[in-house]
Amino acid sequence: MSKRSDILEDPFNAKLSSQSSGLIYTEELGWIDLGHARGADIVDLLQKFRTGESGSKDTYRIRYNQMMFIGHRSIGTGRFVEWEIKRGRTNSEIESIALAMMMHTSYNFEYWQTHFSWFTDSGYSAEDLISNLLGFYYAISSKNYLLNLKTVSQEAAFRRWDYYGSLGQHKNKSFLPLLFPDPQISGIKHQPYFGKLPVWMQRIIPFTDVQSSIAYPVNKNGMSLSFFAPKHVKV
Repeated sequence: MSKRSDILEDPFNAKLSSQSSGLIYTEELGWIDLGHARGADIVDLLQKFRTGESGSKDTYRIRYNQMMFIGHRSIGTGRFVEWEIKRGRTNSEIESIALAMMMHTSYNFEYWQTHFSWFTDSGYSAEDLISNLLGFYYAISSKNYLLNLKTVSQEAAFRRWDYYGSLGQHKNKSFLPLLFPDPQISGIKHQPYFGKLPVWMQRIIPFTDVQSSIAYPVNKNGMSLSFFAPKHVKV
């Protein structure tokens, strides 16, 4: 659940990393939660593919989950998917399957969060899904894509927060950026609207041929329960 106090004082020096945190606003992708964009979960997922591909069995199973933790990171709940993969996949196929797993789980997880309105307003919050997608591409290439997103100053980010309200009030059930025009600029409509993904965030197409023997889900919406959050999980 993002707060106004999460907005970084020096957003122009923000970097994507496994330890990133804080909130910034960009003209290309809207609000970005750097904790969601760490990509550490995708790095772990890709390692599972490498392990499966180096094995001797014809197929292997991979689980990917997303969690939220409460009570000082002590109790967690979330959703997961599990896929059966036929060994022999190319890198491009692995990236496509991994993206499909992430997107499906993210959507299920955001819906799951709506059941915890007493704790968080984060379900489908404006910044969540687009930040997850940014984290995916960071994990694939390790590039600091923030340099390409036209980050605005803390003052300009504050203006948007104060004018439009908290991000949990604005729901985004897509992986498109939800943009908030600067209220200081006159002559434009001051209303959130959906933008387009930059070309580099359209490079990988999520895998859809689940009827094939290449890869298919064996569990599309599992529930996770855990105690004590791993370090890469944003609380």
